[in-house]
Amino acid sequence: MGCDRNCGLIAGAVIGAILAVFGGILMPVGDLLIQKTIKKQVVLEEGTIAFKNWVKTGTEVYRQFWIFDVQNPQEVMMNSSNIQVKQRGPYTYRVRFLAKENVTQDPEDNTVSFLQPNGAIFEPSLSVGTEADNFTVLNLAVAAASHIYQNPFVQVVLNSLINKSKSSMFQVRTLRELLWGYKDPFLSLVPYPVTTTVGLFYPYNNTADGVYKVFNGKDNINKVAIIDTYKGKRSIYAVFESDVNLKGIPVYRFVLPSKAFASPVQNPDNYCFCTEKIISKNCTSYGVLDISKCKEGRPVYISLPHFLYASPDVSEPIDGLNPNEEEHRTYLDIEPITGFTLQFAKRLQVNLLVKPSKKIQVLKNLKRNYIVPILWLNETGTIGDEKANMFRSQVTGKINLLGLIEMILLSVGVVMFVAFMISYCACRSKTIK
Repeated sequence: MGCDRNCGLIAGAVIGAILAVFGGILMPVGDLLIQKTIKKQVVLEEGTIAFKNWVKTGTEVYRQFWIFDVQNPQEVMMNSSNIQVKQRGPYTYRVRFLAKENVTQDPEDNTVSFLQPNGAIFEPSLSVGTEADNFTVLNLAVAAASHIYQNPFVQVVLNSLINKSKSSMFQVRTLRELLWGYKDPFLSLVPYPVTTTVGLFYPYNNTADGVYKVFNGKDNINKVAIIDTYKGKRSIYAVFESDVNLKGIPVYRFVLPSKAFASPVQNPDNYCFCTEKIISKNCTSYGVLDISKCKEGRPVYISLPHFLYASPDVSEPIDGLNPNEEEHRTYLDIEPITGFTLQFAKRLQVNLLVKPSKKIQVLKNLKRNYIVPILWLNETGTIGDEKANMFRSQVTGKINLLGLIEMILLSVGVVMFVAFMISYCACRSKTIK
């Protein structure tokens, strides 16, 4: 009888030990198996689920525009006053709905290159107005031409053409014209061949953005779909900020840091964005990046909306701005197991430099340089409810279930082993007495 009881206690302790060991072994082994299974499907290569969803995303991506409507154009032009702006928007378009093209794998550095065809569909229900709404904005052609052609004789000719076309420092344009292009009256009079159509995003439809080069995840799953280069150049980086729960899915939030827009004095990596000494105040001004070399010499500067993180000298000549991090910063939410970006908000502001010019009448009264905000955009995409449910069931759900099983096995095993061993020792003590 005593032997049967002791044998039963020992058997229970052994079973508990086996369960505990099995639970402990399942932790690394189970995680490894799941990681291996996930990795097969999240790598960006032909035949995987990730590749199919990546080539043509099922997530709806929207680009919202807020236009800076200038309230005092005459005061600025005549007295070099601060520019008073009023933000109007959002005006929303659906974008990135076309499949990627020229998808090319590079096995040497585990990247994939592609072009993203451009297309924009106006969404009236998500907009405050129509594409026919009017705005008073800086005259893009006048500002750019006076910057590109600085020879005094050429500027005399430009002044004659500007006056003849009845153009000025500011102009009234519809949303459609400002974004997608209009035939400029001043440029139409230029006696030699130039592009006469002007627009912040002209040309757009039937064109392609890129070449993008992103990591395919074969060597490091955590880098999948992260941009390596854009048009062969270094991309802007993001840094980890916090853990976020997105529709029941734990994700890591990465944000665009203020350091990315810092002056070369603060961040030496930005030395290439300082192309001149006057506007940048000897490369000490910060918060805007000069991308004129990418825009055929046009004086285009990009920044975060409302000059967030910019030095005071940049925003001082502009009234009506109200920068705040929550509304104006750029972020992306990445699921850490798969490396998928499940939500993002890319926020940028387009600005144009305008400078005084003694030879051009509409600019001769200016007494300072202005980096004039034209608009800011918010391009967003969030995983849909259906795909979030699928993701939870196929990825995070399985991992959580495995983790629960591991903990149950380990906990039950340890409790059984300890309980049965204590009982066995107690029984042995009574028997010896």
